[in-house]
Amino acid sequence: MKSVIHRARTRGHVNFGWLDSYHSFSFGQYYNPERMNFGVLRVLNDDVVAGGGGFPTHPHDNMEIVSIPLRGNLAHRDSMGNEQVIREGDVQIMSAGTGVRHSEYNHSQTESVNFLQIWVMPKQRDIAPRYAQQRFDPALRQNQLQKVVSGQAEDGLAVWINQDASFWLGNFAAGFKTVYNLAAPDHGVYVFVLEGEIRLGDETLGRRDGIGVSAISQIEIEALADAEILLIDVAMH
Repeated sequence: MKSVIHRARTRGHVNFGWLDSYHSFSFGQYYNPERMNFGVLRVLNDDVVAGGGGFPTHPHDNMEIVSIPLRGNLAHRDSMGNEQVIREGDVQIMSAGTGVRHSEYNHSQTESVNFLQIWVMPKQRDIAPRYAQQRFDPALRQNQLQKVVSGQAEDGLAVWINQDASFWLGNFAAGFKTVYNLAAPDHGVYVFVLEGEIRLGDETLGRRDGIGVSAISQIEIEALADAEILLIDVAMH
């Protein structure tokens, strides 16, 4: 088994007033050559955007971009003609492909929004840009993992990603244990603790800690306190 731990306190951090952001991997002004990616997982940003603030229209290409609001709502607009509100409980994905321009703003003028911005390198480059959004019932991830992103088309409600990857959300009561089987021998899993405390192998992980594990076929997760996690299963090549 190979593992890498990213403690919450060691993440990159920027605060521009309107944006308070923590980076698990190198991004923008934060550069750490030992934190460039975990397999095809390239970016995991924990963003808090102040009321009325946001990211003005800007371009992307050849990247799979996932947004998961944890608190509050986002207003999305893009060059494909999509204009949506991404609400707490939704998962949004945008395949930038050959190129897309978009903006993401806090939907509220007064309350902050906290969301995860996650980038995954694509399996196939230069596809047509694509947008999808889906709402998920949090009751269906109580003491179980709920698949919200899938590399397989038409995989339940999970939104499709152009990569051999899947995202799972779980809300676990203290004392709950679960085993997760990796999707393939050449995959790894990155577990990000949203709230609470868990044990994975010999490691105890708290709020906003992350751990990447590879060269293993399954992992066991134990909730040491009530916990919420995001598990990302990705190809390591």
